[in-house]
Amino acid sequence: MSISVAIWVVWAVVLFWAVGAYNRLVRLRSQAIAAFTPLEMQFTQYVTLVQGSFALPTDVEEAGSRAGVLAAARQFESSLKAARLHPLDALAMRALQTAHETLFMSWERLREEPPDLAGEPLPAVLQQQWENIALQAANARDEFNRQVQAYNEAIVQFPAHLLAWLFGFRPAHTIT
Repeated sequence: MSISVAIWVVWAVVLFWAVGAYNRLVRLRSQAIAAFTPLEMQFTQYVTLVQGSFALPTDVEEAGSRAGVLAAARQFESSLKAARLHPLDALAMRALQTAHETLFMSWERLREEPPDLAGEPLPAVLQQQWENIALQAANARDEFNRQVQAYNEAIVQFPAHLLAWLFGFRPAHTIT
């Protein structure tokens, strides 16, 4: 066998491997992006619940926790819109996670307020809806995180790491 044939065989094997590895990276990235859609739908339900349940406070006394929950929901919605455009962008996902945590803290603060003459600050029906959304969102979040983890592991493996660097595949951020 001549040297030139051996070189062509090696190049063919390397090219075959590179195409396969690139296709795998693209497939894993698209699966992670697709896994964001159900998570986004669940997160949107939080915003819908808050905005549909609370009107803008008209009284200064009401402006405390309810206004905080509404403001947190608006911030969460805008972070969700930014993450929708780039679901694997680490900065967008960190902003979404921070807005998610802020919304949860605001909701907890409202839930822990003492009842007044009008009744509970947070009706039990709303709390039940919130918990149902949280359960479904946790399942969607786990699936998204699993897909992102598989993608992140693939782009740091040695030979595929070279292709990831060459084609600009960046690590994604999970939602905790």
